[in-house]
Formats: sequence, C-alpha cells, structure tokens
Amino acid sequence: MGKNKLARFAENATFAHVVQPTFEELMQGGLPLRGRWKSAFFHREAPLVLELGCGRGEYTVGLARLHPQRNYIGVDIKGARLWRGARIAREEGLTNVGFLRTHVDHITHCFGPAEVDEIWLTFSDPQLEKPRKRLTSPLFLARYREILKPGGLIHLKTDSPVLFEYTLEMIAEHKLPVLEQSANVYADLVNRVSAAEQAVLNIRTYYESMWLEEGRTIHYVRFGF
Repeated sequence: MGKNKLARFAENATFAHVVQPTFEELMQGGLPLRGRWKSAFFHREAPLVLELGCGRGEYTVGLARLHPQRNYIGVDIKGARLWRGARIAREEGLTNVGFLRTHVDHITHCFGPAEVDEIWLTFSDPQLEKPRKRLTSPLFLARYREILKPGGLIHLKTDSPVLFEYTLEMIAEHKLPVLEQSANVYADLVNRVSAAEQAVLNIRTYYESMWLEEGRTIHYVRFGF
C-alpha cells in the first residue's frame, strides 16, 4: 500500500465528519447513528441527502456549497478517494457535510426508515456483466425505499447509456414517477431548467470531466417513490 493511501487513511481517522464503522459493528445492531444523523451528527433538523458511491466527493461538497440549508453525506468504501472530499469540506468550513466509509450494500444498517430525503447516484459503475449489482437494480431500489421518506427522490447522473436505459426500465417496471429526464444533460436539460437546477447539474466530478473530454454524452433522470 502506498504512503499516500496510508497518510489519507490516518487523516480520515482524525476527521470528526468522517464515520468509518466496522463490518462487525454494522452486522451486530447497525450503526449507532442510524435514525439519529440529524440530531446526533449534524445537530440540526434539515433535509438529509446522500451521494452513494461518492468517490472523491465532488457532488457531495458541491451540493453542500449550493444548499447550506440541507445536510449531505457522501458514502463510499474507498477511503483514499473519500479523503479528498472530506479534506475540502474541512478546509472550507462546511458544517453540513459528512462522509461515511462503508459499502452501499450496508445502507439500511446505517440509515433508519424514512430518514433520508434524497439520494444521488453519480457515475455509478454500470456493472455490465452483473445487472443485479447496479445501483438502480430491484435489490437496491428496495433498500432505498426503506430509508427514503415518502415522496423521497433519487437522482441518477451517468455517462453509461446501458445504466441509463436500464434505470428507465426499472422505473417503468416499478411504476415510479419520473420527474425529469434527459438523454443529453448539457445539450438539452440545462437549457430548460431553472438557474438553481443548472448549478446543480453543472457540478462536475473528476470522472465526468474525463468523460466529457472524450466526447461522451451525460444522461440524467430524477424519480421518486
């Protein structure tokens, strides 16, 4: 393991806004913060928004900058990546940002029923060979339904036409309401939404910037339960 990774892991351990539960802790009763994120972690009542598979946390931090009235948590198992967003949040003094290092598979062990207001899925692995592992598969939709409040929202932003079309199929199959969708975010959607929504859609992750340089098209859909 490289020195940079070790240094980042060590620094993550010093961040009060980074939570790193063990597998045993999650399986033996769940995260102590489960159902208590607003009161015990953020110390305020505000809508709770998750970015699942947050990577470097660009969307988590970007959303937190735009909407200080909301609480944001980036979730990822890669501590060395998550470290970047956590450090930026600390340097900027963002008090409405937290990071949780865990597998997305364990999400119901970390958040209580109807505790979450919105979920963002940004450039998730399309899992071309394993549809069951896609973050919009029936398996994961069932988990989201458990932790989202009634009327909660899910946002998918992706460069993968496979994941985009698959998600639309799952939405139709489960008869979920589509609130917004676009097969080409920057050629279509940003030209017909409000300035506030444009600012959200224009947040760029490290990977999105790479994909755009390669000429890839970015897709988006927002749906609810």
